[in-house]
Amino acid sequence: MIGTDSKARAEDFLALFEKGADFTRELMQENERLRSELATIADRNERAARTPEDWNELRDEMVQRIAVLEEECTSVRERLDQVELEKSQFAQRHVEVEEENNNLANLYVASHQLHSTLDLDEVVKIIMEIVINLIGAEVFAIYLLEGEDSELTPVAAEGRCVSEFPVTSIGQGALGKAAAAQEATCWDEARSDDLSQPIVCVPLVVQGRSIGAISVYSLLSQKHGFTVLDHELFNMLGGHAATAIFAAKLYSQSERKLNTIQGFIDLLTKQAPREAADSP
Repeated sequence: MIGTDSKARAEDFLALFEKGADFTRELMQENERLRSELATIADRNERAARTPEDWNELRDEMVQRIAVLEEECTSVRERLDQVELEKSQFAQRHVEVEEENNNLANLYVASHQLHSTLDLDEVVKIIMEIVINLIGAEVFAIYLLEGEDSELTPVAAEGRCVSEFPVTSIGQGALGKAAAAQEATCWDEARSDDLSQPIVCVPLVVQGRSIGAISVYSLLSQKHGFTVLDHELFNMLGGHAATAIFAAKLYSQSERKLNTIQGFIDLLTKQAPREAADSP
């Protein structure tokens, strides 16, 4: 009986202790809530207690801070615009480099073709293809110096009949003067209907001597003018084309001489046995 009473009193005590612990936690939570409200009220009172000078100072500080942020924002935008511009320039330069590489590769192939044959007609045909594909010419003519007359005679043409292009003397007229100067001359036009006034003249020069010229009078519709690379192509084409034509002419002349000599030898060979047979 005594044990039962002791157990009951212990349970009552534990229940009372738990109630006290719960009450204590509630008091602590309430105390924390009151502290928070007190801090909020104190902050409001502090703000309310500020003088107009304090508010003016705070406003000036905020305005200054906003100005600094706007300046930083402007600087970042300017830098972003600069980066975008540089990106655009790099992209444009990349396109130009790709175009230059393609043109140089085409020129390499074309020069290889020029020097792969010693047939003059084939050389002239290759030059015409180069002028069309690399320079973008629509109407042009290839002039060569014939004999010792110092006259530029058209030997091939595109866009017009060869007979329509005038024969020109070295040093006379736009074409003759440009050929005599031995430097590519460009008049910065896209078209000329006057066959005595080309828009581009590329002299064909070998060892300081002009042997002809390429005269351009109009460009293809998709090409509106000449670039720096075009001017480089003029000079390179003039040298390669002139060398190929000069080599082909020498080969043709040597072939004719060899044929003449061979014919003379054959004639002598045939006559010798005949004379031996006629002798007593």
